[in-house]
Amino acid sequence: MALFEAKNLTKLYGKKPALKDINLSIESGKIIGLCGPNGSGKTTLIKIAAGILTPSEGEITIDGNPVGFQTKAVVSYLPDKTYVPVTWKVNKILDFFQEFYLDFDRIAAMNMLGRLQIDQNAQFKTLSKGTQEKVQLVLVMSRKAKLYILDEPIGGVDPAARDYILETIISNYNPESSVIISTHLIADIENTLDEVIFIKYGEQVLHDTVDGVREKYGKSVDEYFREVFRC
Repeated sequence: MALFEAKNLTKLYGKKPALKDINLSIESGKIIGLCGPNGSGKTTLIKIAAGILTPSEGEITIDGNPVGFQTKAVVSYLPDKTYVPVTWKVNKILDFFQEFYLDFDRIAAMNMLGRLQIDQNAQFKTLSKGTQEKVQLVLVMSRKAKLYILDEPIGGVDPAARDYILETIISNYNPESSVIISTHLIADIENTLDEVIFIKYGEQVLHDTVDGVREKYGKSVDEYFREVFRC
């Protein structure tokens, strides 16, 4: 049984399709890049998987269940915008996660924050943008989830912070889980990925392993991405 499966998934905004007939199957133990330029439908797909949006047609199942209460318990979702109250101190945010998520590992979160030298008594809004991104990623990766869905986790931070974020993803997810990372920065993330999915104008144009792309097209994933999307 696939961990994540989308069947004939379509999402319309009025008459305009944001997603068109998406069919995907993702197994456990994979890090997958969900790739496409801004406006391609990546965030729409992610929000449907996270239970924030509902499809116009088709369905997504996660761990064998349709998206809903059961899947939210096994999905750890990082949105592309700030999702914590900015006036809270980091410690209070940890308290909230510990109370709200039964699978939240506070010790793991504190250890990661300690390695980053982030003051847990600091108010979130006083932190730099890059540090805020790191705190939010630490929160998401400290859950013992089956599926981690990360929307543009490296899009707004400097290269050094990107390296740490990718290292955090690799070293803290359960090997029996999978991670979907939405991005258009393929070169920064290619060596982290097992598989890639390309979405263009709401349509799925590729789902393959990284090695498969290199063998079939004789190019890196980043080079092939630039060809498909004419970057």
